[in-house]
Amino acid sequence: MERRVVITGIGVIAPGAIGTKEFWALLSEGRTATRTITFFDPSPFRSRVAAEADFDPDLHGLSPQESRRMDRAAQFAVVAAREALMDSELELDLSMDPHRTGVTVGSAVGATMGLDREYRVVSDGGRLDVVDHTYAVPHLYDYFVPSSFAGEVARSVAAEGPATVISTGCTSGLDSVGYAAEVIREGSADVMIAGASDAPISPITVACFDAIKATTPRHDDPARASRPFDRTRNGFVLGEGAAMFVLEEYERAKARGAHPYAEIAGFATRCNAFHMTGLQPDGREMAEAIRAALGQARVASNQIDYINAHGSGTKQNDRHETAAFKASLGSDAYRTPVSSIKSMVGHSLGAIGSIEIAASALAIEHNLVPPTANLHEPDPECDLDYVPNESRTWPTDMVLTVGSGFGGFQSAMVLGRVT
Repeated sequence: MERRVVITGIGVIAPGAIGTKEFWALLSEGRTATRTITFFDPSPFRSRVAAEADFDPDLHGLSPQESRRMDRAAQFAVVAAREALMDSELELDLSMDPHRTGVTVGSAVGATMGLDREYRVVSDGGRLDVVDHTYAVPHLYDYFVPSSFAGEVARSVAAEGPATVISTGCTSGLDSVGYAAEVIREGSADVMIAGASDAPISPITVACFDAIKATTPRHDDPARASRPFDRTRNGFVLGEGAAMFVLEEYERAKARGAHPYAEIAGFATRCNAFHMTGLQPDGREMAEAIRAALGQARVASNQIDYINAHGSGTKQNDRHETAAFKASLGSDAYRTPVSSIKSMVGHSLGAIGSIEIAASALAIEHNLVPPTANLHEPDPECDLDYVPNESRTWPTDMVLTVGSGFGGFQSAMVLGRVT
């Protein structure tokens, strides 16, 4: 008999919302957290808006030593993991076997902020330490290797099982949780602390997306700059954040009386093998990932109650995604609510897939579909029900959440109410 996997704990760090309750309040109220960049002077750049998290490590449980050692993205991951563990009440469960508890963390760009800062310091002649005789911070190596994220989370929650970092661009957050669920299904662990974190709002990242014109130049109206599926959309808004989950084998969670937010019923990932940034207009690659995820979940298209879209707000992505929903779900695509939370919290690259899993699980928990903010002018090529501007009370037992990433990565996950 196949082992089932359920989410029993959620932790979220998001722009405009630190903590799961605050995150859900922001989404359900349709508030936006996109603003002019404050981390550095954005005036030289084409895109000057971002979705920044109001995060102070000293106020969110990190010790001074941890704050100094960890890059901002690692800090996000650790704080979100601790929140998820507390939410699951596993920290009170003395039967938890550390050798059967693993960690999977997704990240698209790793410790970008720390590396950006240290590269500039070293390039300018360094900061010679009179004791250590080093030109950079002693923990520069931790910034350099993304694997440090998994190590930091594992240490913070005392997990001694399998530990992995997944880096597949903007699908990293979905792929991390999907992989962790497979680890439990095949029996290598009973509990996985899984999710993703990215803190990419740095000059080098902004310059990167400026170069390919993927981000919006709409800096005159930052709060309404992210406009997925709207006719006037012209690029995504860079964001940051993390979401981490406690995943458990269902029978174990049931035996200890845990509250399951949702079951991870199906997951699939594909690559278009086509172009670094280009997408086939018919949505074939995403459609194939959706079909495979539905097949693993043994779910028909008419059983999907809500689609949590990638919805980046680029002209190409939103058309491609709309076509993929129609190709994979047929006529059911027209009756199913679709929304993009990137309209409110921006696009945090690898982290956003996990943040969207959190939104999907909470939609099931509350029978409420979050809106697509800033959707005022419908695009004729995007002709589905995108839940414009206001959340919707809606019976939500089964959610499809998808991700699309540069490099051709396409991932899909089906989350279901636990019965």
